[in-house]
Amino acid sequence: MRVGLTGGLASGKSTVARRLEESGLTVVDADALVADLYRSGRAGSQAVLELFGHHVLTETGAVDHQRLAEHVFADPVALEQLEERIHPLVRKAFAEIASGSNAPAVLEATRLVEAGYAPDFDLLITVEADTETRLARAIERGLTAADARARLAAQGDGELRRRAAHVILDNDGSLHQLLERTDELAREIHARSKPENLSHPS
Repeated sequence: MRVGLTGGLASGKSTVARRLEESGLTVVDADALVADLYRSGRAGSQAVLELFGHHVLTETGAVDHQRLAEHVFADPVALEQLEERIHPLVRKAFAEIASGSNAPAVLEATRLVEAGYAPDFDLLITVEADTETRLARAIERGLTAADARARLAAQGDGELRRRAAHVILDNDGSLHQLLERTDELAREIHARSKPENLSHPS
């Protein structure tokens, strides 16, 4: 069984991911997959080299994350080109991990729906919270108010995530409530991951 886990900035997605992992699910962070793909000699670094040249690589041939970010986020076309090359590599890497796992596999990614990954999953979960709540949490983590607002604005209002999701985890309440609901969901995923029971939790 393959599960997608998404949510915007400071939604609580990472908290849910950790809890699902503690329950015995195989949780994979999409950012970690990208970081691995960007190492010297890997398919991601080769794709970046072909797209943008040596100036976005380090001396060892790995992707220089800061230089790449400065390049693509100032150029929407370049960002689209990058995503077209990297997203299939991430999907392939996750599929390989999921195939080799004895437990249901979860891919955690902020832009999972926007990147077109939704059809890959038997179950898609989004963690959602009120915008002002997420803003306050982001500032508590060290972001400036301006930076936090800019990131939230760039991610949109989450309507696309909510429409695509099979399960919406509401994180406007307490941490205890979020963990309790996550534990219930984990138990249901384990139960439904058996071939004879595979279906979407309600």
